[in-house]
Amino acid sequence: MNAAVVLRTVDSPESTLQPALRESVARAVRRYLHDMNGECPDGLYELVLQEVEAPLLHEVLTWSRGNQSRAAAALGINRATLRKKLSTYGLE
Repeated sequence: MNAAVVLRTVDSPESTLQPALRESVARAVRRYLHDMNGECPDGLYELVLQEVEAPLLHEVLTWSRGNQSRAAAALGINRATLRKKLSTYGLE
C-alpha cells in the first residue's frame, strides 16, 4: 500500500509578511536610487541596514514590552547582541 502525501498551503504570517516587507524595501531603495539622479551612492548597504535595523529593534522591543530576552529570541539573536545594538542606536 502506498501512502499518499498531501501538500497544502497554509497562509502563515511569515508567508504574507515577507513579500510585503521585501517589496517595501525594494520600493524604498528604488526611490532612493532614482532620487540620486544618476549619482553613484556611497555606502548604500550600510545606510539601508542602519535605516532598517533601528526601527526593527524599537518595534520588537515595544512588542515584547521591554523584555529583552523575548525580543532577542524573536529576532533570532543573542541578548548581549541585542543590548549592544540598542546601545548603538540609543534605544536603551
